[in-house]
Amino acid sequence: MAPALLVRARLTPLAFQLRARGSNNAASRRTIITSSASPATEPHPESLDKPQDSRSKPLSARQKKFLDKALRVNQAGELAATLIYTSQAPPINKAHPHLRPLMKHMYDQEAGHFKYFNEILAKHRIRPTAMYPMWSAAATVLGWGTGIMGREAAMACTEAVETEIGEHYNGQVRELLGWVTEMEDKGEEIGEELQGLVKQIRKIRDEELEHLDHAVENDAKQANPYELLTGVIRVGCRGAIWVSEKV
Repeated sequence: MAPALLVRARLTPLAFQLRARGSNNAASRRTIITSSASPATEPHPESLDKPQDSRSKPLSARQKKFLDKALRVNQAGELAATLIYTSQAPPINKAHPHLRPLMKHMYDQEAGHFKYFNEILAKHRIRPTAMYPMWSAAATVLGWGTGIMGREAAMACTEAVETEIGEHYNGQVRELLGWVTEMEDKGEEIGEELQGLVKQIRKIRDEELEHLDHAVENDAKQANPYELLTGVIRVGCRGAIWVSEKV
């Protein structure tokens, strides 16, 4: 009988044993900021829990630019995640039937994330990345290759991807919370849409880091060669994020 899935309400310390990248100056040059700080340390503005007006103050040009790039990158990343799991599932489920519920659980969450960002991009007329076909092919090859290499390699792939994506989403959450705090300080309503966006990206971030925990619990670090495999995947993720911000 397959073991029950452990889905955490809060993140474990394992999920945030992540590397902080670059200095403050280096981070300021990036459009999309990353952060390895624990979610437990992030602020929780009161506006996130209060009913909001459907209309709010328009975003500034800088904020719109940030969201255009952030949401485009997010959609591309979730596309890649669904394709990685789709490609990994057949060999992993065949060799390790007890992992079938976990693989389905993680895929279903990624598919939900992808659906959400598709809807947001369509609603706000944000163009997807022009690299869509390349990222689709790369994710399929990565998923199939690590799936064929075995359970440990597949889980190492998840660990590497979710470490980068966890930092990526964490940076976005902190940026958005900064906007909310600034608006509260000025006595402004944040509006339903920004409130919903912050809550949704927080939820997605937490689910991605749950996947990281599942991967490590299922022997990701036993992959051979672990350091080389995860290092290459992490560099690839950073490169894909950088390109998708711009193209």
